Amino acid sequence: MAFDWDDEEASQLAAVIASMIPPTGAGWEERHRFTTEVTALLAARYGRWACGWHWAVGEGGGGGVVTSWCCDSHSVGESEATAANVVASLLEWRDWLEELAERFAQLAPPAGANAEERSWHLERATTRLVTVVVDRTGAECGWYGLCRTVLTWFLSSTGMGPETAKDAVDAAIGGRFESWTTPSRTLVDAVGEDLAVGLTGEQPYLDR
Repeated sequence: MAFDWDDEEASQLAAVIASMIPPTGAGWEERHRFTTEVTALLAARYGRWACGWHWAVGEGGGGGVVTSWCCDSHSVGESEATAANVVASLLEWRDWLEELAERFAQLAPPAGANAEERSWHLERATTRLVTVVVDRTGAECGWYGLCRTVLTWFLSSTGMGPETAKDAVDAAIGGRFESWTTPSRTLVDAVGEDLAVGLTGEQPYLDR
């Protein structure tokens, strides 16, 4: 989805968000409500893609990639600073999505690929995307949730139905990724191969 952004839009958004911030000393519920309301605002203003703006790295953020936000208790504070962090987080998230879109296009199996060729492309895409997620999340708490999402998005981008894609990814990972644990190259390769074979019935045939 197109994203029209300039200094004026940034200023307007920051002003709206600043007006929504709960008063100093607000409790957890008010801070959480603020985050929920900001998500609704961003989604209405820019599209559903914006809902991941606060999917931050680590335990507080749920294992995402955003670094400008942490969690409701630590990130919601003084109005101007909080609004600036929301804007920065939104832009971080948008950059991540655009990066993924480019990677998906580069890694997708070509049209007309046979089962063997498709298997190789799927295995290659899986290993590279898992590696990117590990690098960006530091394999901190819950990182594998983002990994499953990214792989599901990738398969969906090739024309696969979202439920079929999700089931294929879940079957390939099989609970083998863990918080605070960087997966070995052997494990990443095994997941890539399992996903490729599960979807095509063929072993990847080309050397990496």
